[in-house]
Amino acid sequence: MLSRFYPRTLLVRTFLLISILLAVCISIWATLITLTEHAPRARQLGQLTVSVVNLTRAALVAANPEWRMALLRDLAENEGVQIYPIEPGDVVKDLPDTPFFRDFIAATRAELGTETRFAGAVNDQPGIWVSFPLYASEEAEYWLMLPGKRAESEFPLYWLGWGCLALLLAMLVAWLIVSRITRPLRKLMEAAQAVGLGLHPEPIPENGACELARLAASFNRMSEDLKRIDAERTEVLAGISHDLRTPLARLRLESEMSIADEATRQAVASDIEQMDAIIGQFLDYARGNDELAEPCDIGALIRQVAESVRRMADCHLTVHLDALPPLTVRRKALTRALTNLIDNARKYGGGEITITACQTNGHLWVDVMDRGPGIPPEELERLKRPFTRHNTARSNVDDGTGLGLAIVERIARLHGGSLHLCPRAGGGLLARLDLPLSLSRSASPLSDDPKKSHRT
Repeated sequence: MLSRFYPRTLLVRTFLLISILLAVCISIWATLITLTEHAPRARQLGQLTVSVVNLTRAALVAANPEWRMALLRDLAENEGVQIYPIEPGDVVKDLPDTPFFRDFIAATRAELGTETRFAGAVNDQPGIWVSFPLYASEEAEYWLMLPGKRAESEFPLYWLGWGCLALLLAMLVAWLIVSRITRPLRKLMEAAQAVGLGLHPEPIPENGACELARLAASFNRMSEDLKRIDAERTEVLAGISHDLRTPLARLRLESEMSIADEATRQAVASDIEQMDAIIGQFLDYARGNDELAEPCDIGALIRQVAESVRRMADCHLTVHLDALPPLTVRRKALTRALTNLIDNARKYGGGEITITACQTNGHLWVDVMDRGPGIPPEELERLKRPFTRHNTARSNVDDGTGLGLAIVERIARLHGGSLHLCPRAGGGLLARLDLPLSLSRSASPLSDDPKKSHRT
């Protein structure tokens, strides 16, 4: 439950940890100051109590008996000091057992004697009560009561203000330091995401701390190596395609001119076209991602691809589209992906194809559904790998290379999306092209009805 509120970015996590550390350090600092201030204040209060006791006793002894009551009233009114005789029936409550009052009692007894008694309240009257004899020879003792506020300590608010200001300044500096450290990591993360989509990002600046600079240099070298390997692969396959298509063209011409039997000529031409289509699929799979993304009417694109397939092949194809927003995509690549999905459904799905498209939860779902034999659930993910086929689950069509779904998966990842395959309710296969309407990615549940995202 609490994990939802835990920060996910390194910047916020590090800043939060540093802020907590600073707050704890300032709290410990304030606590230490308060604790170290207790002992001097307790000794000061003890010295004050001793002075008040001695002065009060001296004043009472020196004053005429008829003036003593007036003197006691003056002490009570002006200084808050009250004198009471100790009675046997007094209800005495001890002072709180705290380090402050322990130091106070020790300092006071060191001056007035160990027989001095202390109380926090006498007869339910709170205060700081200290016993003393008026004359050393008399057994009668008196209580001297000081106001309890003399033991209170008001925390200096200006310290709190300066402490908060220091904490805010430290947190600001911590934010600047952490953001400076994580900025190169954020750029590296964005570049790594681009490489994962098959793109070739601009080189990352190789500056900052030596560890970050070396990391950026290593990543730049890796990105350049991948770019070079991708270019070399495309160049090699393009050369192979050119070398193969030239003799294929001669074979097609030779078959048209030399083979008299119409059926045999059509069979040879069909084999040549199949070989040419296989070469084309290899090129589609190896083709680079140099096409620029541009705003596109997705609904119009889907209808255009569906109409093109309907004209070229004899199949029953139904299209149901919701109102779709324009999306910035690589138009040719997305056309290739939709064509592959529809061709896959046409070849293996028995001829009845349904295409739906809708937007839900920030994603665009394009579903291509057929009513063929379907695919076992344990084989769904495997069939998205290159050169993988599963003829036992579908029809016995054997003119493919196993690259169709792999090409769709690559194009979906290029757009930050994914390809999902799942059994269709009632029989058949549902192939979902899941494209985010923004740069965010999320896994999407599968269902026969694209509008019901809670079903699988």
